Amino acid sequence: MEMEGKGLSEEAGKCFLQAWNEATNDLEKFTAAHYVARHQNSVEEKLRWDEIALHVALQSNDQNAKSALPSLYLNIAKCYEDLLDFDNARKNYESALSFTSYLPDNGYSNMIKGGIITDIERVR
Repeated sequence: MEMEGKGLSEEAGKCFLQAWNEATNDLEKFTAAHYVARHQNSVEEKLRWDEIALHVALQSNDQNAKSALPSLYLNIAKCYEDLLDFDNARKNYESALSFTSYLPDNGYSNMIKGGIITDIERVR
């Protein structure tokens, strides 16, 4: 995270990939995959890693992973939108909205929910 904060994206990406390879539980795997996705150079690779993170989060019983489901679906939907696959984008935006019950009741969550609704409207 420190490298990412310093703008050392390539180095950060390598560390996150190492974290993925060394992860010992679902929360570690989900977190690493989520951050690996952020450091991909292509939409296709970002989508692949976001889908890996989603798969792990859906299998996890950890509340932290579950609370990330709206964000994961949102990231996946944006990838599909960038790939001009609006049907899959819409489906994933709708999935993001369906999992907002896992979000805490606060301003950040309200912002996420509002953004999801705006995104759904945009791809209709």
